[in-house]
Amino acid sequence: MSRMFGPVRQNGYVVRDIEAAMAHWSGVAGVGPWFYVERAPIHHFEHRGRPCEIHLSIALTNSGPLQLELIEQRNDAPSLYREFLDTGHEGLQHVAYWTEDFDTDRARALEAGFTIGHEGRIGDYGPFVYFDSSAHPGSVIELSDVGGAKRRLFEHIRAESQAWDGRDPVRPFPTGIA
Repeated sequence: MSRMFGPVRQNGYVVRDIEAAMAHWSGVAGVGPWFYVERAPIHHFEHRGRPCEIHLSIALTNSGPLQLELIEQRNDAPSLYREFLDTGHEGLQHVAYWTEDFDTDRARALEAGFTIGHEGRIGDYGPFVYFDSSAHPGSVIELSDVGGAKRRLFEHIRAESQAWDGRDPVRPFPTGIA
């Protein structure tokens, strides 16, 4: 548990083939179902303070209380995901903390010495920020706003994972959860 952010709520895996990763997690590890969006609606994305357009495919599920996220970057835009892959890595890239007071927690992290690697908004679900760490790969920390619609989305995904019977291992992102 972080004294600054609370418990880790998500492990984020950057992969080169999200379809293969979902198949492995669901078929081999028995984790699912995965809620998948081929092109996540990322807006106002900035990498190291510079705006750019990023094309991400994202899949989410839960294993107990911990959310798992798979991310495949489908373009060459600069990002912490691309930097991670370019160093030859694939796998756990970040841990995420969730907040309902995003602006305050973001400012507190910056005051404590964190630096921003990239940040943006995901559709109507709110902002996120990834704090850079050059200490070693996989040490990136994400802070994600979970107020409103994103909280309801994450609660739905968690409930579906708890009741999952192994059928329909990959599902579209739910719509109408607002």
